[in-house]
Amino acid sequence: MNVHTFYNFAKNNYIMRKSTKIIFVFFVLVTIPALVLGGSIISGIKPTDTGFQFDFDAKGIAALVLTAISLLLGTILYGRFLSSLPLHKTLFFSTLPLTIIYGGILFLIADLSNIESDLARSVQTLLNLSPDNAYNTILWAILVTLIFIAIFFFNYAIICRPFNKMEKVISRLGDGKVREERLSLGGGKQFQNIEHGLNKINNNYKAKDNTLKSINMQSQKFIPKQFFKFLGKNNITELELGNQVKKRAAIMQIRLSNISSSSSQTLEENFDLLNSFLNVISPLVRKFSGFIDKFLGNGLIAVFPSSDAALDCSKAIVRAVNIKNRSSRHIAVEPRITLHYGEVIFGIIGDEERKMPTIVSNEAQLLSQIDEIAGYMSAMMIFTKSVIDSLPLSYKLLYRYLGSLNYSDNEILLFENLDVLPRNIAEKLMKNKGVFERAVMLYNSGEYEKANQLFAESLQQYSSDKASYIYFNKSKERLSN
Repeated sequence: MNVHTFYNFAKNNYIMRKSTKIIFVFFVLVTIPALVLGGSIISGIKPTDTGFQFDFDAKGIAALVLTAISLLLGTILYGRFLSSLPLHKTLFFSTLPLTIIYGGILFLIADLSNIESDLARSVQTLLNLSPDNAYNTILWAILVTLIFIAIFFFNYAIICRPFNKMEKVISRLGDGKVREERLSLGGGKQFQNIEHGLNKINNNYKAKDNTLKSINMQSQKFIPKQFFKFLGKNNITELELGNQVKKRAAIMQIRLSNISSSSSQTLEENFDLLNSFLNVISPLVRKFSGFIDKFLGNGLIAVFPSSDAALDCSKAIVRAVNIKNRSSRHIAVEPRITLHYGEVIFGIIGDEERKMPTIVSNEAQLLSQIDEIAGYMSAMMIFTKSVIDSLPLSYKLLYRYLGSLNYSDNEILLFENLDVLPRNIAEKLMKNKGVFERAVMLYNSGEYEKANQLFAESLQQYSSDKASYIYFNKSKERLSN
């Protein structure tokens, strides 16, 4: 392919860059005088008995410089020409000149002894080639072959290098791990088209990923991220109707009393007051690894992975509500908390039009019954024995036995959490714990007279104990009946 053919091919089939046109013009301007002065290079190579020596005049030196520049510019042009071709043509046109050069050198080595010229004889002497020494001819041919094999390997390695990058990029795209702003493969025009396509895929992936993150951020306002963890899902798009998993968890019910007890408040004011307290409680639930399953008319139901997290959260909630009460002009809101640890089914219910995550547990009704007892006895927090059984041995907790509840043919032991009470009250109840608990056990066994005496003793020690007062009256009623 001569210069004219190369130019027409590039001009007719590919859009030449401005820099390429400039290089091409310089290439033509340099190549023409280099060809004209080419004879000066040959005449400057002087044969000797042991080889040849170089003795260039001014024209020869100028010809060498022009030839070197022409080769450099030609190499740049040929590289740009190859980069504009698809891969199969790039491989062909990159190996074609190498193959021609390789064949020409092998021909010269094999037929050098038949060429009659001083330069040829000098080369024969330098390479130690002669018709009688075919062994050296074979060795030189093997050496040239190895050199060209290495050149071919290097050539293919450069041309096919984008394949390695493309393999890594596609693998990372498949795994969803690409985060670069722009992917780069390098190589010719065909690889540029592939690179453009991969960047479109990557941009689409990032756009969808950002959209999914935004959806997840919005969905967390309605579906807590802890709920996804319980179900073993990563985002809302993975939730399907009927997804469920059974696990043991701590279920907490929080009721806020006195929210609507003031007749001077409108419904809107009551609503705003409730929301203001829920905005204090909800972050604390999330802080202790819990999530809110549903909001009630005057409270909420929350789920925690462990009982100790739930108990720690209850103390934080009581403190936060008390602080808010001190800064509020409304009647003091009193939290009432019930807690149970048991099996819970986390699942997706509803239909295809509307899917709703929720917990399904037989213990929800149990919490409601315990809440009634807590309200009756003015207990700030009551939990079941299952909570104590699930606590770490090192967990410290102040509590007292409050009695039992028959639920679904089972006896549920109830305990009052004294850690949520003011310290001075908790200390008085703890001093009175032994007497109170013995009285409760006597009451449960039907020994009402002994129980009544102990409850009276308990009230003498701390007259404000509402639970002792209720049990005292109930045991007195049993005795009168």
